[in-house]
Amino acid sequence: MKLEFHHINYATADVDRLHRFYTDVLGLADIPQDQFVRTPAQGDQGFDGDIKFATDGVSQLHLAERDLTVAFKNGQVINPIERGHIAFRTDDLAVVLQALDKAGVPYSDYGTTFSAEWHQVFFQDPEGNVVEVHQAVGA
Repeated sequence: MKLEFHHINYATADVDRLHRFYTDVLGLADIPQDQFVRTPAQGDQGFDGDIKFATDGVSQLHLAERDLTVAFKNGQVINPIERGHIAFRTDDLAVVLQALDKAGVPYSDYGTTFSAEWHQVFFQDPEGNVVEVHQAVGA
């Protein structure tokens, strides 16, 4: 199982302000939204809040509109956009889930709820920080 750092997600009430800070002030490059294929929200499920992306050329920064109801609306426990999260990409999500199960770590499997191209699972580290591990769909 390969695990590599992919992105940090910050939740905010003002996505544009935060994006301008990271791109205009700190000089990160914008990632056009069309490069991130979102799964459309349907009814009360999914997430249709504002989101923007930036990068240093290696890792990404995802800036999402804070939504305290995402977990509830999607029948999950972990809310990845309440406070934000750190994310890793893997080439074998099944092995990661086996490790979490073996360690007794509960997780929320959102599948492709947020991204049509990623299968995402969220859990908490021992300090309560939200962690995402995702695998590219079809990989």
